[in-house]
Amino acid sequence: MSTFTVGDEDFLLDGRPVRLLSGALHYFRVREELWEHRLGMLRAMGLNCVETYVPWNLYAPEPGRYGDVAELGRFLDVVARAGMWAVVRPGPYICAEWENGGLPHWLTGPLGRRVRTFDPEFLGPVESWFRRLLPQVVERQVDRGGPVVLVQVENEYGSYGSDLAYLEWLTGLLRECGVSVPLFTSDGPEDHMLTGGSVPGVLATANFGAGAREGFAALRRHRPSGPLMCMEFWCGWFDHWGTEHAVRDAAEAAEALREILECGASVNVYMAHGGTNLAGWAGANRAGELHDGPLRPTVTSYDYDAPVDEAGRPTEKFWRFREVLAPYAQGPLPEPPEPPARLAAPVSGPLDGWAPLDAVLESLGGPERVSPVPPTFEELGVDRGLVRYRVAVPGPRQPYPLGVTGLRDRAVVYVDGAPAGVLGTADGEDVTLAGPVAGPAVVDLWVESLGRVNYGPRLAEPKGITGGVRHERQYLHGFRSRGLRLDAFSAEAVGGVPFGRAGQGAGPGLYRGFLEVSGAGDAWLRLPGGTRGFVWVNGVCLGRYWAAGPQDALFLPGPVLREGANEVWVLELEGAGAATAELDVIG
Repeated sequence: MSTFTVGDEDFLLDGRPVRLLSGALHYFRVREELWEHRLGMLRAMGLNCVETYVPWNLYAPEPGRYGDVAELGRFLDVVARAGMWAVVRPGPYICAEWENGGLPHWLTGPLGRRVRTFDPEFLGPVESWFRRLLPQVVERQVDRGGPVVLVQVENEYGSYGSDLAYLEWLTGLLRECGVSVPLFTSDGPEDHMLTGGSVPGVLATANFGAGAREGFAALRRHRPSGPLMCMEFWCGWFDHWGTEHAVRDAAEAAEALREILECGASVNVYMAHGGTNLAGWAGANRAGELHDGPLRPTVTSYDYDAPVDEAGRPTEKFWRFREVLAPYAQGPLPEPPEPPARLAAPVSGPLDGWAPLDAVLESLGGPERVSPVPPTFEELGVDRGLVRYRVAVPGPRQPYPLGVTGLRDRAVVYVDGAPAGVLGTADGEDVTLAGPVAGPAVVDLWVESLGRVNYGPRLAEPKGITGGVRHERQYLHGFRSRGLRLDAFSAEAVGGVPFGRAGQGAGPGLYRGFLEVSGAGDAWLRLPGGTRGFVWVNGVCLGRYWAAGPQDALFLPGPVLREGANEVWVLELEGAGAATAELDVIG
C-alpha cells in the first residue's frame, strides 16, 4: 500500500517527490484484447502513467439500465500489471470528442441547459451513476494497492459554466463514494476558465498545446502553490468530416513537451494513443470561436496524430517524444512490444445481398409515433442512428418550396418514393429543397444524427427535426416517425431482414457480403463506391464511413476478424452503395 498526496511543489508518493509522465489512452476506444499492447507502447515511449475518461452514455443506454461497467476495472487491472499509475476522469461530462460529451441522451433531452448545474433533476442521475461506477475506481486506488493516483472533478468546467455549488457537490459526492486519492480540476490557462472551473482546496491543472511557461504562469496567478501539471498536452488534433486531416509537426510538438518538463511540471500527453470511435460514438462540434456556428461532425478515427497511431504503430512523434522523456525515466526505457497480428494479405469480396431502407426499418426499427409535429431523436429514444419522418402534402396544390426548420443534422428526402435531394449541415438548420413540391404528395425525410455536440454552449441540444417542415410558409402537420438505432443491428435481428440480390447501384439500404480470410489480424477496411453510412464486421460496428473525407478507411481490429468467412453489413444512407468491401494490409 502507498500514499499519494499533493505537496507544496510536487506530487508525493510515500512522502517522496514524483513526477507523473502520463499519456491519454481511452480504453473504450481500444479493443480489450489490445490494451496490453497499447500500454506497452506507452511504457516504451517513456511514460509511467495512463489517463482515461469514462463515458457515462456508453454504459447507460436507458435510465436504470447499465452495461459492462466492470470494463473500467478490468482496464485498471491491466494498467497495474503493466507497472503504471492511472489518472481517472469519470465526468459526468467528459468532452473527449465523444457523443454528447458522455452525457446520456435520455437525460440531456428533457433537461437541456440544466445539465452540469446544481439542479436536482441532474444531480439525482449523476449520483446514481457514480455510486454504480466508482467502486471500480475506489477498489483500485494506490492506497489499496492499485494504480489510481488522481481522480478528476467534472471536466473543463470553466469552458462551460460557473456553478461552484455544483462542483462542490460533485467533490463531496466523490469523497462520499470513497475516493481518497487527490482530486483535481483541469481547464484552459485563462482567467475565466480557471475561476469558473476550479474548486477551493482541489488541485487545479491546465490544458494547452504550447506555451508552457505562459500557461503555468496563468495557473500560478490562481494557485500560488501545488504541483504544476499540464493535464492535456495537445500533441495533435482530431478531424471533422469534410475538412483537411490535422497534422502537427513532430519536432515542434517534442519541443513543446520539453518546455513543459523543463518547468518542473508533470504532464499528460493528449492523446498518447487515440483509438477509434467505434459504433457511431463520435461526437461533433459547432464551428466558430464561440462554438455556436455550423455543425462539424467528428470522423470515426480518433488517431489524433498521436505518437502511437490508430493501428498501434510508433510514429516519428513517438520517437521524438521518447528522446525527450528518456532522461526522466528510472533506468533504460523498454523497447516497443511486438505488434499484434496483422492481416496477412489483401482481401475483397462482393456485397451482393441488399434490402431497401424501408424494409430494414420494418425489421429493425422502433415503434412508429404519430404526432402533429416531428418528434426529436430524444423523444423517440434514439441515441445513435436515424429517423424516418413521413408527412403528407395536401392537395391538389401547385408546386411550392419545401423547407425544414431546425434540421439536425442531415436529411435525405424522398417525394412519393423518388429521391428529391439531400439537406445537409453546411446549409445551416433552416434549409429548403432545390426543387418545389406539388400536392398531394408523401414526403419522407431520412435524418441521421452525425453526432451530438460534445463541447461548448450548444451541449445538450436535441437531434432530428427540431422545428418543422414547411410547404411555402405553411407548416405541415401529421407526422409518422420511426427510429432506427445502431444497436438494433444484431446477428439475430439482421437475420430477419428480407435480403434480395443487390443490383448495380441499388441505392440506399442494407448490403451484406462475406470476406474469406486466411491470416486474420488488424486491417484497414474500404468501401469503394460507398457514400455515407455504417459498416459492421461479424456483428461489430466499426463506425461511420463518408466519402466527404478526410478519412478513407476504417480501422478493423484483428480480434474482430476470424479465419474463414467474415460477414459484412453496410448500411448505405445516401448514395448508390458499395459493390465490394476490401480489407487492406497494415504496413
